[in-house]
Amino acid sequence: MEPERLEIPLFRPYKKLIEITIQGKKFQIPENQMLLRAFQYLCPDTIPYGRYCWNEECQYCRVSVKRPGSQKVTQALSCKLMVEEGLEIHELAEELTRNLRPLFQPAPEETPPGEESGASHGPAPGAQPGGRGSRESEEKRG
Repeated sequence: MEPERLEIPLFRPYKKLIEITIQGKKFQIPENQMLLRAFQYLCPDTIPYGRYCWNEECQYCRVSVKRPGSQKVTQALSCKLMVEEGLEIHELAEELTRNLRPLFQPAPEETPPGEESGASHGPAPGAQPGGRGSRESEEKRG
């Protein structure tokens, strides 16, 4: 007999999306969430693989924020900070920067032709200098 599985919701209940700003870019996230969980809403394929403890010990989720109505930028842990409309995130810990990178890459329709994300800006892997079709091989022939 299989053990009973508990279905635990990933996000706290919410009725609407609110707007926050991360390093100058605006995003819609569910209200009533911890900031780290809101980051997971935005990047569900990367945040779960970060080295976060989710209980205020590791410091990998540290952010610099400006709360609505305040002019002061303060440090906070995103696993502890509840989101609110108008929250501005100015700086992200290195782990968050890495895991939130997809938010700041241009969308495919914004990418100029020939510069797809992940496109190589150098010789193809395994290519040899002077290989077939290179300028160097043409100079040798000419």
